[in-house]
Amino acid sequence: MEEHKESGKAELYSRRVRAGKRTYFFDVKSTRSNDYYLTITESKRRYKDDGFFYEKHKIFLYKEDFNKFVEALGDTVNHVKEKLLPDVDFAEFDEKPVQADASGEDFDSELKWE
Repeated sequence: MEEHKESGKAELYSRRVRAGKRTYFFDVKSTRSNDYYLTITESKRRYKDDGFFYEKHKIFLYKEDFNKFVEALGDTVNHVKEKLLPDVDFAEFDEKPVQADASGEDFDSELKWE
């Protein structure tokens, strides 16, 4: 795990979710006083004249809001699935195995998190 010495924040757990052209990072971090919080980061690769960069959007979620956040997210997703898109088979969007190239590297291996 990565230690952020300059800020005193330690990353305790991390999970990456690839979703099309976006990648989401779910990171559990701690403060100097051993309190815990979650960061949710959306990262999108964007192209510029001389190459590319990653556009990032981040949400900080604190322990006192975990249950409210999970409940609201679940309610919202269920509303879309049941009321707005009842005929969509959401299982077809489940993650499929990542394709590897001839070198054995997966397609998004150049994706780096700073």
